[in-house]
Amino acid sequence: MKAAMLGICMLLVSVLDASPLRKAHNSPVSMGEYVIDSGKALSQLKAWFGWRNLTCPICRVVFTAVDVALLSEKIEDRVAALAARVCKELHLADERVCTQITELFKVDVIYVLRESLLRPAEVCALVVGRDCGHYDIYAEWNITLPAVPKPPVVPPSPPKPGSAQSRVLFLTDVHWDRDYTEGTTAECKEPLCCRNESGVPHWHHSGAGLWGTYSNCDLPLRTVENLLQHLAATGPWDWVYWTGDIPAHNIWAQTRSQQLMELSSISQLIHKYLGSVPVYPAVGNHESTPVNLFPPPFVHGNRSSAWLYDRMADEWNIWLPAAALETLRLGGFYTVEIQPGLRLVSLNMNFCAKENVWLIINSTDPAGQLQWLINVLQDSENKGEKVHIIGHIPPGLCLKSWSWNYYHIVNRYESTIAGQFFGHTHLDEFQMFYDEETLTRPLGVAFIAPSVTTFVNLNPGYRVYYMDGNYSGSSRLVLDHETHILNLTEANNHTIGPSWTLLYRARDMYKLQTIFPADWDGLIKTFLQDDHIFQKFWYLNHKGHVSEPCKDVCKTAVLCFLRTGRYEDSKLCDGLGTGVSYKDITKVIRKRALC
Repeated sequence: MKAAMLGICMLLVSVLDASPLRKAHNSPVSMGEYVIDSGKALSQLKAWFGWRNLTCPICRVVFTAVDVALLSEKIEDRVAALAARVCKELHLADERVCTQITELFKVDVIYVLRESLLRPAEVCALVVGRDCGHYDIYAEWNITLPAVPKPPVVPPSPPKPGSAQSRVLFLTDVHWDRDYTEGTTAECKEPLCCRNESGVPHWHHSGAGLWGTYSNCDLPLRTVENLLQHLAATGPWDWVYWTGDIPAHNIWAQTRSQQLMELSSISQLIHKYLGSVPVYPAVGNHESTPVNLFPPPFVHGNRSSAWLYDRMADEWNIWLPAAALETLRLGGFYTVEIQPGLRLVSLNMNFCAKENVWLIINSTDPAGQLQWLINVLQDSENKGEKVHIIGHIPPGLCLKSWSWNYYHIVNRYESTIAGQFFGHTHLDEFQMFYDEETLTRPLGVAFIAPSVTTFVNLNPGYRVYYMDGNYSGSSRLVLDHETHILNLTEANNHTIGPSWTLLYRARDMYKLQTIFPADWDGLIKTFLQDDHIFQKFWYLNHKGHVSEPCKDVCKTAVLCFLRTGRYEDSKLCDGLGTGVSYKDITKVIRKRALC
């Protein structure tokens, strides 16, 4: 969430005012060749409308002061108060949100800064941009692959007619707002609306709908429960993939007890309505509080994520075996055999997230998760198993070294990895994987399913995958998929209740014989040549509710996103849009990382 990043950065900037070098209010602070007046700096920041517009010289002075200020043992309260002041002065949020978000983030952020020993140039490369310094805080690193030759690649082929299929339900980004209130305003000053504290709508605006609202609003429990009732009636399901993000977007006012209550409530509701159907969850970035902050396993005690992983293990032990629960408690990831010949790997993608400030301390394969993944994949290759990978954040939105290492792993084990499934962006999309040598042969696709929540301006939705089924020699590949939605306009105006309907089926919509990696690569080429079909994709991408077409930079950025399964790989975006820079493209793509 943008609000979370703003809260973090305001904390960092405000340490200047808490520095012991400060002599009096608005007095200048001298640092080598720079002299900065903190009062004038605040005025400049206010004029520039946010931390992203900090100049490099001011940033270096600020974080030189940070280094000194962090030597103080008792700065947390002063930092939080001053960060809240800056947040209010810049009108980043209203007073209550500014105060609460800085208070929530202060302890973890200051601890990380103390432990990280960052140089000002490194911090400013992160906050201002790489032109302001070296980006060494996320230095490049490489995983180690076994010295086992890669098996010959056999192109995928459709199964024989009449072969068994698996029907798999995919849920992601529920974002239940327990304070959602029908009739409240959907246009408020806070990052999340449709709540009692949002107030009442103006006379010419309608209030929050009974089942949800097209705006910065999450879902009431009645809609989540109605979805689960619908899913119970439209089975049978062979199994369920569920990739996290349970809580609402009120990230400034969350507590551990509230997060755990919501985790337990939704887990138990899924079990109540889906009964004996196996459910395989993954950890979302919103499960923790503060949001996005997931300490690696080397962090112990109250600062660790044990409070969260332990509850997950307690709630999910109805679906997961003991061995899976062991690594879940350690780092939020696990592997399990779904059926003979098919293995699942559930990754904790928070260990690849740019928003997880704990990775500033050490971003090299946090928790050893990727090396663990390699071991699992090699063992499956040896056994002849196929593997599905699920996670919350798509790998193309991860930190660069993590993303490129993951891409390398997918290349090596392309014959073993039969499917990749993610969420997080709230949109209906995908990302491609190509052979590393030529970047021309498509070898994998990461499916990104739409959210259950409406946030932002969407219909609620869910995904169904049809996969090559449970028989000897099955490829376990995705053969087709469907997206289902709840049309909110109809639901909120209907007297007989909501109706979940099929929005589209992939093969029928795009006239495809198969939906293997080569088919998705060909579809991107079609999007480039036929804007009518691309705009159809854009409409489906937003679950049937989009206000305007996607043209020019928008279209180029979307096509770039679809082609680049690894972060900052500009080669695959060449030729997608005339006169559009990769810098412009990345600005659009990065918005997807803030869900």
